[in-house]
Amino acid sequence: MSRPISVLRIVAAAVAALIAAVPAMGAQLTPVANGFDRALLITAPAGDDRLFVVEQGGTIRIVRPNGTVAPRPFLDISSLVSGGGEQGLLGLAFHPRYASNGRLFVNYTNGSGDTIVAELRVSGNRDVANRASRRRLLRIAQPFGNHNGGMVAFGPDGFLYIGMGDGGSGGDPANRAQNLRSLLGKMLRIDVNGRAGNRQYRIPRTNPFRGRSGVPPEIFALGLRNPWRFSFDRTRGDLWIGDVGQNSLEEIDFATLARARGANFGWKRFEGRSRFSNVGLGGGRLIQPVAQYGHSTGCSVTGGYVYRGPSIPGLNGRYVFSDFCSSQVWSLRAGPTPGGLRDISGSLGTRLPTPGGSGDGGVRGFGEGADGRLYVSTGGTVWRFDR
Repeated sequence: MSRPISVLRIVAAAVAALIAAVPAMGAQLTPVANGFDRALLITAPAGDDRLFVVEQGGTIRIVRPNGTVAPRPFLDISSLVSGGGEQGLLGLAFHPRYASNGRLFVNYTNGSGDTIVAELRVSGNRDVANRASRRRLLRIAQPFGNHNGGMVAFGPDGFLYIGMGDGGSGGDPANRAQNLRSLLGKMLRIDVNGRAGNRQYRIPRTNPFRGRSGVPPEIFALGLRNPWRFSFDRTRGDLWIGDVGQNSLEEIDFATLARARGANFGWKRFEGRSRFSNVGLGGGRLIQPVAQYGHSTGCSVTGGYVYRGPSIPGLNGRYVFSDFCSSQVWSLRAGPTPGGLRDISGSLGTRLPTPGGSGDGGVRGFGEGADGRLYVSTGGTVWRFDR
């Protein structure tokens, strides 16, 4: 009898040591509000205790601090938006000085399916944007109805970043992501605090391809298939991208802001870290993904954020992301050396719904509150990561 008992003790000690080596997740998902129509993004201006929820059909709703949804939309541009499939109102960013200047920026596909980046201002009512103030900054022709990208966000440098997909269809048939003459398949960067020439914005002096003949100076990085979504670590300033794959692999890209300048994230030479085609790289420094997963696990990555909110032991300083089809949630150690990929779905107490007939399912987007709290949307419901 002594032999089996000693073996059991050894196994028990090994298991205990393994558990002790893995930090407790200490996180759960709390439903905040529901009844949304294909909610894609949750965000807030600096210092604001409200949440702004972007609905794909063309509206932005406000969630008040008590969890109630304001009956009147903050913005309704549904008449301007082509909303079906991957098209619609896809992005919202508040100016870093929104509290004093009331400026906000949206990204949507218009009635022709083209990408529009526009500026608006808040009205005299803080809960309603002034639709009549809309001013178009960019119009980018879209050859197909998918892979529109659509995220807009201000970087730590104060410039507006715009994530553009490769223009759609499948396999990037015109190789636009590697073509430096095209804005598609790129990360763009513009300065919205001024105008120059016939542009409604300025080109940052440090944009990597500024001054190169035939290359749009807005390009900041290239080699993206469909960045859904990108974000900046609010502590370190690093850039994180969830780039949707083609046949086999979904990827997470990471770069410090300095290294991201002029970077090439590889599509369609590579899908994830695997060779996809023999096209040449169009320029820039190749950056391989820091994480990838196959289509046995999911089908369409949903990029998230590095958690920097009120203390959740298992999430602090980790990048959190998911997949639209499986609704699994993963976390990854943030910079300067990303790693330690971990499936945290089973530790959150609630399994997020997968796509189905109810209209509420599939992780469509993440978001941050002004205080750094992390949110996730499953289309009809917004959830918060809590301790």
